[in-house]
Amino acid sequence: MLPFFVLFVLWLINKVLMMKPQTKMICWQDGEFWLGYLEEYPDYMTQGLTREELKDNLRDIYFELNSGRIPCVRKEEELVLA
Repeated sequence: MLPFFVLFVLWLINKVLMMKPQTKMICWQDGEFWLGYLEEYPDYMTQGLTREELKDNLRDIYFELNSGRIPCVRKEEELVLA
């Protein structure tokens, strides 16, 4: 039988590998469209006819901005002042 520590490490590795990246989005409905942007990237807005289409478009933007193929991406980050 494997020691508890080994089992724990295997469980933890599996949990990390199964995690999906997450980020916050800001969205609202304006007429027939859903508008929104990613909290980290407020300069990059998109829209969709449905909330799900908006989420798909925001996912595409997230992966494009994090791909390294787009130069000079502006990103909002938190600054610790103390």
